[in-house]
Amino acid sequence: MTPNPSPIRLSVVIPVYNEAASVEAALLRVRAVPLTMELVVVDDGSRDGTRDVLTRLRDEGLIDVLVLHEVNRGKGAAVRTGFAHATGEITVIQDADMEYDPFDLTHLIEPILDGRADAVFGSRFMGGPRRVLYFWHRVGNGVLTLMSNMFTNINLTDMETCYKMMRTDLLRTLPLRTDRFGIEPEITACLAKSGARIYELPVSYNGRTYAEGKKIGWKDGVAAFWHILRANLLSPRPPRYVSTPLVGQPAAAQPPRMTAGRE
Repeated sequence: MTPNPSPIRLSVVIPVYNEAASVEAALLRVRAVPLTMELVVVDDGSRDGTRDVLTRLRDEGLIDVLVLHEVNRGKGAAVRTGFAHATGEITVIQDADMEYDPFDLTHLIEPILDGRADAVFGSRFMGGPRRVLYFWHRVGNGVLTLMSNMFTNINLTDMETCYKMMRTDLLRTLPLRTDRFGIEPEITACLAKSGARIYELPVSYNGRTYAEGKKIGWKDGVAAFWHILRANLLSPRPPRYVSTPLVGQPAAAQPPRMTAGRE
């Protein structure tokens, strides 16, 4: 993949919690992606020396924006903090554990750059290479995605994916309020309600075991059912999104408006 010559900048929001042993290597890999980007890192109350590593990396120029939560507030809170500090025209979430390959960002961004999409999800279940792990996690992901799709009336294959990329002006209109892992169905519901054009592309996935540091557990999976219900039935509706050309994007790249991902 050749570097993106566009002046459009991608804000990569990276929530971090207790990743001292691996976070530097992870951030170096993100920075190596051939895109114009800023790294917005949010330390969510780490207590293992992670924030010392992050402070050094910020001082060395690897991190563009570093925000420190004094206590652990959850992934959703860290993501929302990162969103508030993003200044690029496009924003994406990147986990610090490197289960997702940041080089996939180079193809995820294409439907937004060429005007086909307002948001792009990277799916672990559309044929990309992935590590074989927990059967019941896969079943749970399928059930949660199915339930989310029933409420949103869109046909995603992986609602719980970390890789949710969207135009930042669209992001600013979403009424997000979830603190923990419920941020995934909440973003999905808000995007569907806004009428955003959503694309889904395959990504690779190198999942971790619990012994390797995986943090999400069965309680988060159960809570996701409540978050799906709340996000779709009880949360404020975002305004209808109307896409306009990005800075540096020719108006001709904007196709006639359609509702992508719906049947």
